[in-house]
Amino acid sequence: MSGGLALALPRRVAPEALDDLLPDDPRARGARRDLLRVHRAMGTRGILVRALRALPLAAPRERARDGPLRLVELGCGDGRLLLRVARSLGWGPVSLTLLDRQAAVEASTLEAYRALGWEPRLEVTDVFDWARAPIDAEARADVVVTSLFLHHFEPRSLETLLALVAARTNAFVAYEPRRSRLALAGSHLVGALGANAVTRADAVLSVHAGFRGDELTTLWPHASGWSIEERGAGPFGHLLCAVWSGDGG
Repeated sequence: MSGGLALALPRRVAPEALDDLLPDDPRARGARRDLLRVHRAMGTRGILVRALRALPLAAPRERARDGPLRLVELGCGDGRLLLRVARSLGWGPVSLTLLDRQAAVEASTLEAYRALGWEPRLEVTDVFDWARAPIDAEARADVVVTSLFLHHFEPRSLETLLALVAARTNAFVAYEPRRSRLALAGSHLVGALGANAVTRADAVLSVHAGFRGDELTTLWPHASGWSIEERGAGPFGHLLCAVWSGDGG
C-alpha cells in the first residue's frame, strides 16, 4: 500500500477478547453475529469468491471422478462466512474441513453445507497441532482458505505457520485486515453496524495487527514453485493468494 493512509502504522499484535470467550457466552454469540456485519462492510464474500474462482483448479464438478475437491478453512469461527462463499461459488462435491480451537459451528450450518453438495467436518484443535500432523503428498489440500485469522500471530509464529501450511496445500487464500489509517478509522465506526463492546474493541486491535505491502509474501516460505500475489482488496482488506505449480526443487 502506498500513500499517507498506509503510513506510520507499525504492526502491533494484541490479544482479542473474542478469542478468550467460550462459544456459548452471549458476548461471543453477539460478536460472531457482528463479524458477519463486518464482513459485509469489508466485502469479504465477494473478494473470496473471486479469489477462489481465479485459482488454476478444475471446477469441482469437472474433477468429481478424481474425488471431491479438498478445502480447509483455518479459524472458521461459526462457519457461516464460508457458507455464504460456498453458495456463491456453486462448487460441489467438496470435502471441507472447518478448523478452529472452539466448537462454534452449529449443526444447522453443517446441514446447509451438505445441501450444497459439500461434506463438512469440524476439527476442533489448535492450528499448529493440525499443521504439524503427519501428511503424505496425496493428502494435501487443494485449497486452504482463511479470513481475519493470520493477524493474530506474531511474525515468528506466523512464519512458522505459513511454512507448515505451504507443505499441506496446493493453494492458499488469506483475507486479512489492511493496516491503514482508512481501515483504522473504519474500525472505530463498527458500532454504527450495531456491534457489541467485544467487537468494537477487537476491530481496532485487528487493524493494528493487520498487513500491508508484501509483509505476508516476505513470511511465506522462500522456495521456488510458488506463484504469489499480495495486494489490497476492498477499502479495508488485504489479500494473499499463493499457488503451488509443482515445479519447485
